[in-house]
Amino acid sequence: MRIGVLGPLEVLADGTPVPIGGVRLRALLIRLALDPGRVVSTPALIEALWPDGGPRQPTHALHSLTSRLRRLLPDGSVLRSAPTGYRLDLPATAVDAFRFEQLARAGRRALDDGDASRATARLREALELWRGDPLADVAQARYAGAVIARLQELRLVAIEDRLAAELAADAVRPAIAELEQLTTAHPLRERLRWLLVRALHADGRQAEALAAYAAYRQILADELGNEPGPELRELHLTVLRGERPDAAASGRVTGPGGLPVALTSFVGRDVERRRIDEQLRAYRLVTLVGPGGVGKTRLAAAVLAELPGPVWLVELAPLTDPGEVPRAVADALGLRGVADPVTRLVEALSVAAPLLVLDNCEHLVDAVARLAAELLGRCPRLRVLGTSREPLSITGEAICPVPPLDPAAAVRLFTDRARAVQPVVPPAGKIAEVCRRLDGLPLAIELAAARLRSMSIDDLAARLDDRFTLLTGGSRTALPRHRTLRAVVAWSWDLLTEPEREAAGRLAVFPASLTASAAEHVGIGPDLLHALVDKSLLQYDDGRYRMLETIRAYGLERVTATGRLTEARAAYAACFLDQAERAAPHLRGAGQLPWIARLGAERDNLLTALRFAVESGDAETAVRLGAALGQFWTIHGDHAEAANRLRGALAVPGAVPEQIRLEAVASFLLSSMLSGDLADAAAVAGPVRGSGPTAALVRALLALVGGEFGVGLSALDGYLAHPDPWTRAMLWLVRAFLLGTEGDRHNGRQALGTAVEGFRAAGERWGLALSLMSLASTALSAGDFDEAVAALDETMTLLRVLGTDADQRIWAAMVRVDAGDVTAARADLLDVLDQAPSTRHIALARLALADLARYDGDLREAAHQLALAGVDGDPAYRVLYSAGAGRLAVATGDLDAAARHLRQAYALAVTMPDLPMVAMVGVGVADLLRHAGHPERAARILGAAHALSGGPSARNPDVLRLTRDLPAVLGTEGYRTAYDRGRHLGRDAALGLIRDS
Repeated sequence: MRIGVLGPLEVLADGTPVPIGGVRLRALLIRLALDPGRVVSTPALIEALWPDGGPRQPTHALHSLTSRLRRLLPDGSVLRSAPTGYRLDLPATAVDAFRFEQLARAGRRALDDGDASRATARLREALELWRGDPLADVAQARYAGAVIARLQELRLVAIEDRLAAELAADAVRPAIAELEQLTTAHPLRERLRWLLVRALHADGRQAEALAAYAAYRQILADELGNEPGPELRELHLTVLRGERPDAAASGRVTGPGGLPVALTSFVGRDVERRRIDEQLRAYRLVTLVGPGGVGKTRLAAAVLAELPGPVWLVELAPLTDPGEVPRAVADALGLRGVADPVTRLVEALSVAAPLLVLDNCEHLVDAVARLAAELLGRCPRLRVLGTSREPLSITGEAICPVPPLDPAAAVRLFTDRARAVQPVVPPAGKIAEVCRRLDGLPLAIELAAARLRSMSIDDLAARLDDRFTLLTGGSRTALPRHRTLRAVVAWSWDLLTEPEREAAGRLAVFPASLTASAAEHVGIGPDLLHALVDKSLLQYDDGRYRMLETIRAYGLERVTATGRLTEARAAYAACFLDQAERAAPHLRGAGQLPWIARLGAERDNLLTALRFAVESGDAETAVRLGAALGQFWTIHGDHAEAANRLRGALAVPGAVPEQIRLEAVASFLLSSMLSGDLADAAAVAGPVRGSGPTAALVRALLALVGGEFGVGLSALDGYLAHPDPWTRAMLWLVRAFLLGTEGDRHNGRQALGTAVEGFRAAGERWGLALSLMSLASTALSAGDFDEAVAALDETMTLLRVLGTDADQRIWAAMVRVDAGDVTAARADLLDVLDQAPSTRHIALARLALADLARYDGDLREAAHQLALAGVDGDPAYRVLYSAGAGRLAVATGDLDAAARHLRQAYALAVTMPDLPMVAMVGVGVADLLRHAGHPERAARILGAAHALSGGPSARNPDVLRLTRDLPAVLGTEGYRTAYDRGRHLGRDAALGLIRDS
């Protein structure tokens, strides 16, 4: 698929146009196409589509638009969603604007290499991509103006390059008419004038060439008060002398201090290159700022190699004396031995429109800033490009942050450098992991790739925890501080003040990004925080601060060496304990959404705080964190992981207030129950002391796990009228679980209704969704389909608003199947699959999709989905996998495999306090018996399954098939007799019948 924006929007699939109707759909596709392969944030897309305000719920409207666009595209899978926005998953060259830039650069390189024929071909190919005005469909959009201006400028440069190539190939006369039109349209553009004068002179029209020069000189004097640049003046002299101009000249020159030719390829950085090019056109001082080893000098060289005009490079890294900065700049310009270097620099830099590159400024930043300010103030045509680990911080400075390489570019760089040292390149997946751990820092990646001379990629990855010892041996010609990874980071660290070093050490404890308030909590105020950002020790993005892993590793070394690591970790844990405990009460009410988002943003920090507390043996902090975060983890749906975290916290020896411990135990038991992993639940919970609703809840959950349903119900009785609506609702929900597992579905359904009322009163969405989904299941068993569907619809609405519990969304989709609404269930599952937060949720959704494919008779697709899902997971997942594999084996005729899978499913399901799960396995057993030629036993098992679930779930596709096929074999009376024998069994007898079948 190719997308054209150099004119009206055009979408081609294998050369065939694909119509995209609708103004906003076209605008959405264009905005995404301007960043191919990269996530465009939701706010940026909303701003692009509705700049003056849009619908009341723009995020939902955007989601609807993307869904419509996905259906229109020939391959809808290229439009992908991400947590922060959407991405057009296409290579940049699939968009004509980027293909144009690629071809234009190739043409320019060929021109520089003296290959006029190849340059002409590439540049013509690039220019033929233009079909009209760029971004014609969105020309009035706020963001489009700068993009259009840049593209038009690049087009004009490409035209200039193409004309220069044609002149170099002696195609003079066709170029003259075009150049005359262009110079009329752009009278102040010096390169066009240079090309016109050269073409006229080459055609033997000396007088016209001199007149063209004189006209331009007059325009400059009248409009700007300037003289033509040195290249055009030199060409003027050539015409006057009647000499033939250099055939290879193109009007582009560099100064005597030009950047050295790179010895290795340059990879990536398309976004930064475009940004620098735009900034150099708009500002006279641009500073590339980034951490050591990020490739600022190489980036500058790559950009400047493609810019016209004289360029001088001043390498400041070897200097140690700030007073030597002006003389070093003068020496680079060839002004050696002058008495007043600043005055001579002003004279030299005022003649043309030069670009001065000041490389590695950070250790002399004050002196460089003073000189740059003076030269820019006295030389009106001068531009300065600096590279530094901190800005020069003078008026008029434009800063271009240079971040680490994006993952794809990092892999390309590693691969390129690895090929230089060995013929066989490791797999891309292993390279990507190494690059990720090295933060995408080019220097670290190059040093790591060089290590493949003496070790495998696996050995390299295993040793990255000791990266500073491993990544040594850089170029012998580099300065010592650029030869090893440790030296690069140490150089930045040593430039900090003592308070800055102490602050950086404290921040090195943070494994993830942090807010300013978190930094302040551990004793780092805004001034220190901003200083570390300025000096590239911290990265700032969208209100959060992050330390690169390489800098963090060095900082941890330093803070450990000072003996203050334990203190720093304790302050860190205290910070996030405070955040968790402040959030916890809000998670149980109507205001939970912003608090869920806050805790979600701190997820890695919260988990690390818990790990620090456990590792240090701080029982109270560990259990308090578990108690405060239990509801958050439950809402997120990672129940098995939550149970493991809480198990670890509760295992730390030490005194903990009993109420706090009980809150953590309650969360542990709930997570264990939801994941089905109850093996050690009672042992972890320990004895229950005291009274109150939390103690009652814990006793009831333990009774549910142990099968002592009467004990659990009695424990709850004194608290079911609790005044707090959330507490009351949770107690009634657990009561409903107890009644349902005991087999009392009628009273269980009433208890669920009371839980729904309580959660509605509290405004808490997750508990309400769980209660409604359970209510829908019981309503289906009772044959109340309308009530069940309404409850499911509300459940899905609540879960979409929460945006967290993919588990419940998948379970709700499975319940939809029981309601007979397979189409809606499939849509819900595909939506979850598109946005699933973890591989576990993807696997769970695939298990459900495998069943849907089997219902449709597509057994190959069902097997494919099961294979993609995989076997491993928590107990509840393994029940679903084994049951699904068993039912598929029945459908394919492999009855031995079916029996094996269903036995495994039953053995796991029966350990859970979840009779509908066992009933689901029972339906599979009935299907197996039907295919094995035992219809009477199949009917009894089906009845026993429905005795456990409380009803027949009559619209479930498997149940529908069995209730159709079994009467056809047994006869209506025979089927009813056998079915009723199972249907009227008690709980234990029904379980025994399924077990023994």
